[in-house]
Amino acid sequence: MSKRSYLAGTLLLFLPMGAWAAGLPAVTVESTAEGSQTYTLTLQILALMTALTLLPTALLMMSSFTRIIIVLAILRQAMGTAQTPSNQILLGLALFLSFFVMAPVIEQVYGNAIEPYLNEQLTEEQALSLAREPVAAFMLGQTRESDIAMFAEIAGYDNIQTPSDTPFSVLMPAFVTSELKTAFQIGFFIFIPFVVIDLVVASVLMAMGMMMLSPMIISLPFKIMLFVLIDGWSLLMGTLAASFYGIAP
Repeated sequence: MSKRSYLAGTLLLFLPMGAWAAGLPAVTVESTAEGSQTYTLTLQILALMTALTLLPTALLMMSSFTRIIIVLAILRQAMGTAQTPSNQILLGLALFLSFFVMAPVIEQVYGNAIEPYLNEQLTEEQALSLAREPVAAFMLGQTRESDIAMFAEIAGYDNIQTPSDTPFSVLMPAFVTSELKTAFQIGFFIFIPFVVIDLVVASVLMAMGMMMLSPMIISLPFKIMLFVLIDGWSLLMGTLAASFYGIAP
């Protein structure tokens, strides 16, 4: 390749950078007549894309998703069905059930904060403050006071008089800890009937002298039959959804 080709390739490589520096400023901060500051569209898009990367974390930390996916995973382990349902199906079930559970909270956030902000009736700070209230109320309703007290003591917050005074930095880890506890409690009660079936099948096989036959192979159809006969999926989904609002299924 000739020197001329190298030069042309170098110019093509640095041409977009030169054009960006010349006519497309990345960050521009302008002061308004009221004394506030506005940012360029480029910086706003950058902030929006950064916020979108945090959505999975927000979904896990501030919604019902954690409890639901753990219970579904424990159910699959108890039944011994290996990868059935698959991870994608479990995630889809947990996601859409989370949307169902969080629908009242989402409606409150949209009606109280997002819609007025889009209509330019609220500032960003006011919208964030109003959006925090229903989310915090939902999280407080699912969080044990002992978990809040533990994280408040670790963080050094001594001025928390009521649960509503709990800052988000304390509420989020306390909420996740409570969700883990609740999920494993539900999973324990789900696991017990399937363990009983495994014990019965193993005892029968040992009494018949079939010690080389795996009890899991024989007990699997009985566990599936039991789960289908009691309408297990409907019962489990209804129980999980009702558990967030203290309603008996």
